[in-house]
Amino acid sequence: MSYYNQIKQQFLDNIAYHEVKQYSKNKKDLETYYNVGKLLIKAQGGEERAKYGNQLIKEYSKKLTEELGKGYDITNLKRMRQFYIEFRKGAPLEHQLTWSHYKLLLPIKDKNKRNYYINQCIKNNLGKRGLEEIIKLNEYERLEFKDKKNIEINEEESNIENLIKNPIIIPNSTNYEKLDEKRLKYLILNNLDKFLKELGNGFSYIESEYPIKIGDKYNYIDLLLFNYIYNCFIVIELKIREFKKEDIGQIKLYMNYIDQNIKKPTNNKTVGIIICKEEDIYVLKYISEPNIFITKYITI
Repeated sequence: MSYYNQIKQQFLDNIAYHEVKQYSKNKKDLETYYNVGKLLIKAQGGEERAKYGNQLIKEYSKKLTEELGKGYDITNLKRMRQFYIEFRKGAPLEHQLTWSHYKLLLPIKDKNKRNYYINQCIKNNLGKRGLEEIIKLNEYERLEFKDKKNIEINEEESNIENLIKNPIIIPNSTNYEKLDEKRLKYLILNNLDKFLKELGNGFSYIESEYPIKIGDKYNYIDLLLFNYIYNCFIVIELKIREFKKEDIGQIKLYMNYIDQNIKKPTNNKTVGIIICKEEDIYVLKYISEPNIFITKYITI
């Protein structure tokens, strides 16, 4: 059987499968497109030759369209060829993802970046629009992974720093021209769900202006959160100015208070996040507090 007839048969089998097994058609779609990609590479004489020649794909596309109808244009066949190339080396096909997901992922050449977005789709049950949004917001680029070179699909994030983006995006829904800390906090609370998602996975809200009494005086934590993935409280301090070294002492005081008075023995140590207008790279260089993180914010 010629390569063309094999490819045509793959599509015919997939059409028949859709008619009798609606519940698992996505898995069949992905397997079909993967196999078609593989056959296209073989028909073109191998991967190296396939990179430079698209005439055969044009011929197949024309014949498939004439015989089977829409859906077999040149762009789609090229995508299937790329789909096979990108995922042939043992990378699992995640059937939670649809072909629409993969069409957004295929232009991403960095394997680690692509795997990160696949993981986010799986963990957060993201549809096409959700994936489109986090790619548009450059979520991967804003992560501060110490190691971005070995991200595997379904890899469990072992450290909370892997969640924290830099910068944090805060929607300016009220179009404030000038922000003070009160207005910044209002923007966060007014879009709390988006803010928690922007921070990462597993964050839940406890209270704003959380009061802690130290001696005879009350201090107020800007935002107190909890992360159920890492089983720890999160102290957040907001600064509409450049980060200063004195901010470390302030947030450390609040974290110690939570650890000594609120945290349960089964909880992990409290984490502090300072969200500021600007970072001071010279100060950051000498900060060695493992549970304190500094990130910028931008408003859009």
